[in-house]
This record gives sequence, structure tokens and C-alpha cells, in this order.
Amino acid sequence: MASREEILNTAKKIIYDNVPEMAGENLTEDTVLNTETAVDSMGFILIVTKLEGAFDVRIPDSEWNKMSTLGDVVDAIERHQKA
Repeated sequence: MASREEILNTAKKIIYDNVPEMAGENLTEDTVLNTETAVDSMGFILIVTKLEGAFDVRIPDSEWNKMSTLGDVVDAIERHQKA
């Protein structure tokens, strides 16, 4: 199982690689991932699906609308990792 720090660092890399507008931003767990931060809905889907692939997890659709910050996404990945 990946540590919280590993998940967070991987998430940051995925965001920096796939959302160029956020390059150079200091991303924290409190960073809101929505249109205010240059992440549109398609960008959010891309970020989450890449994280699901990187950590071999599946976040149920019912949880997606409850995630708004980077920390929320990390929490979801942590919850669904296989033990």
C-alpha cells in the first residue's frame, strides 16, 4: 500500500503533467480542484482516473461529487487501496 505522501506526490505530478496552467503552483491538500484553479471537469476526471490507474484502485462514481480538494482525492485513494 502506498503512503499518503506517495499518493500526494503522485497526484501533484499528474496535475503538473496534465494541467499546464497549474505548473509552478504550490499544491497542498487544501488546494481546490475546480474551475477556480484551472481544473475543469474533464481535467478532474483525467486526474482521478490516472490516480486510479497508478494505485490500482476504483473510486465509486457516488464519491466523485464529494471530492473537491486534493486532500479529498488523496483520502479516496487511501480508502480504496487493497490491503
